[in-house]
Amino acid sequence: MRIDYHTHHERCGHAVGTLEDYVRQGIRSGLAQIGLSDHMPLLHVRPEDYFPEMAMPMEELPRYVEEVLELREKYRGQIDIRLGLEGDYIEGCEEQIQAIIEAYPWDYVIGSVHFLGTWDITDFRQTAGWEGRDRLQVYETYYDAVIKAARTGFYDYIGHIDVIKRFGYAPEQDVTHLEDAALQAVADAGMAIELNASGLRMPCAEMFPGPRMLRRAHELGIPVTIGSDCHQPERLEQYLPEAREALRQAGYTQLLTFKERKRFPIPF
Repeated sequence: MRIDYHTHHERCGHAVGTLEDYVRQGIRSGLAQIGLSDHMPLLHVRPEDYFPEMAMPMEELPRYVEEVLELREKYRGQIDIRLGLEGDYIEGCEEQIQAIIEAYPWDYVIGSVHFLGTWDITDFRQTAGWEGRDRLQVYETYYDAVIKAARTGFYDYIGHIDVIKRFGYAPEQDVTHLEDAALQAVADAGMAIELNASGLRMPCAEMFPGPRMLRRAHELGIPVTIGSDCHQPERLEQYLPEAREALRQAGYTQLLTFKERKRFPIPF
């Protein structure tokens, strides 16, 4: 059973293609389920004063949900559409995040850390933010945010858990203890993670998480789902065959699917 649970579309500003474009691509490629999971609107910065094309405007959020539900009915019997949200964890915005999560009938919510303060460490336009910084301290701050996200109870799984490595910036010191502390927090919270294949097309040239961290997740009994994190319809399922093989090598035999915030494991 083939699934892709991490997708973005034109509403977020930095992806292309309509929601329906992704659904049709999923049908053409033979997906059983597609998760539509666009970015939560920005909460801690003023969109008009920040970098453009970061996330959907707040006024678009209800329409996003409505459109996904309409497409679910339109394509019922052809593909199973799941309503998702990539819900940024922003320290200090917990009440606003919780309100968004509780306001809509999500099938699943991805907990992702993109921002350290107002710095989006995943934005190629903001890599200058690394200049003059202690890289170990950045990693410590990032993984502390991941741990806090896991402890909120807001999310179904953590997205691209080690995305801090995306652009190849890494401290000279070993960061295994930081990675393992984040995984332990996920395990303690009874959460899952995703294997996000998009890292293979990034400067780090490695999936999120990488092989060692994925093996450790399996040792801790952390379940996993899978996603391409595509921002173009033609990249739907990109590198997911490689991701499934990586999961097998790490010892996994099941993937999680989600419906109405409940888990449904499937073999792969």
